[in-house]
Amino acid sequence: MTATTARPSTVVASRVPALPMMGLLMRRSLTAIRRIPAALIPVVVMPIFFTVAFSGTFRGLTQLPGYPTDNIYNWMVPYACLQTASFGALATAFGLGRDLEGGFYDRLLLSPAARWVVPASGVLWAMVRALLPIGITLTIGVAGGMDFPGGAEAVLWLMVAAFGIAGLGALWGLGVMYRLRRQSAGGLVQIGLFVVMFLSVGTVPLELQEGWLPHVARLNPLTYILDLSRAGFVGTNAWADIWPGLVALAGSAVLLGWWAMSGLRSLDP
Repeated sequence: MTATTARPSTVVASRVPALPMMGLLMRRSLTAIRRIPAALIPVVVMPIFFTVAFSGTFRGLTQLPGYPTDNIYNWMVPYACLQTASFGALATAFGLGRDLEGGFYDRLLLSPAARWVVPASGVLWAMVRALLPIGITLTIGVAGGMDFPGGAEAVLWLMVAAFGIAGLGALWGLGVMYRLRRQSAGGLVQIGLFVVMFLSVGTVPLELQEGWLPHVARLNPLTYILDLSRAGFVGTNAWADIWPGLVALAGSAVLLGWWAMSGLRSLDP
């Protein structure tokens, strides 16, 4: 009896287009921002804070022998872009926690669409939401005298890395929320993102780190994603700086994709 009733629902779900469903879910997220404009304040303020704070605090590092660039903005702006892009992931995680606590997510699970559509829409929304902070960060960098040794291609690779971080952070946040099922778990998502960020080459190049830090940074996929984001700002888009970052993005996407989807299965076996 169970198998007979389950078969029609499977057929219906397979006939529902994924893109319209994802569009509706992303439109809902956009509506939530319009209803609470104050939610945009961190999106605007934090890029300014990160760019100014990092560039001002670490400006003296450019005087060290072996530092990759003499323009601190060329080193710090890509890092700030990735930091602010991760805020889109936090928004996705907090939104999911709110839906889980309020019971709305149960209704989403009953929608006639493949199960991957709902988390995928959250990942895509995190990437779209990252556009504004990335644009603000780049604008501040240009105003501060940022150089583009790699030309327009430098911005392309920076955007690939930043959107990748937004998507990966969203997958991490979804997996956490599916397991803990409360909005307060957003703090754990944020801590996880910050730890990975700071234990990389965000502020200091690998060659200038000391103690245990360089050993951790070498194992941190974000190190290679940061190299990708800086490929055209501290160099001229050398392939040796690009391909490890692309591999790190792909490998992390597979691992965190499994993390998110296994969390969804644990929520609704």
